[in-house]
Amino acid sequence: MTGNQTKGFRRPQKKNTEQGEDMKRTGRVRRKTKETNITIKLAIDGEGAYAISTGIPFFDHMLHLFSKHGFFDLQIEAKGDIDVDYHHTVEDVGIALGKALREALPSFEGIQRYGQAMVPMDEALCLLAIDISGRPNLVWKTKIEGKIGTFDVEVIKEFFKGFVNESKCTLHVNILYGENLHHKVEAIFKAFAKALRQAVTRDDRIKGALSTKGSL
Repeated sequence: MTGNQTKGFRRPQKKNTEQGEDMKRTGRVRRKTKETNITIKLAIDGEGAYAISTGIPFFDHMLHLFSKHGFFDLQIEAKGDIDVDYHHTVEDVGIALGKALREALPSFEGIQRYGQAMVPMDEALCLLAIDISGRPNLVWKTKIEGKIGTFDVEVIKEFFKGFVNESKCTLHVNILYGENLHHKVEAIFKAFAKALRQAVTRDDRIKGALSTKGSL
């Protein structure tokens, strides 16, 4: 095993022990259907530690990138009907992750709300923007078709649909150009991590939700 990938959830040693687990904005979600059984724990104020098992190696890798580049501590244990295809598991992980974020940010208060990132991955370039607005909307300006190994990359859009609907955010995903399919998908997940990190960052100047309406 390499990097942060472990059988258990290994958290790096903290320099400031006063902050601890209770100071972190966390969401814990269990989603069980006839097709999937998923448990997620998300700590927004993390260090990029992860323990992820979905039964889909490429998808696990993308979630590792999301955790690492967004400094989110993330635990996911997912079992699904992957013998049928990967659609249900990938979509339901997106749904559960969106619910976990919503639980960690119950009123969207004190955060920057908006985030954007432009991330290159070799020859591919992704521009992604997010608004934690309380209004779910996905704009998908990217052409990713085909398979990486046995993984049908078209289900990535279903992951983001599920996430957006449950987190109640607006997400714009644009692949500006690229040739390699793996590079394009990887650029999306890295940009997603960095944009979301910016959006959830606290700002002491923001009282309540960042909106003239007073709430989102």
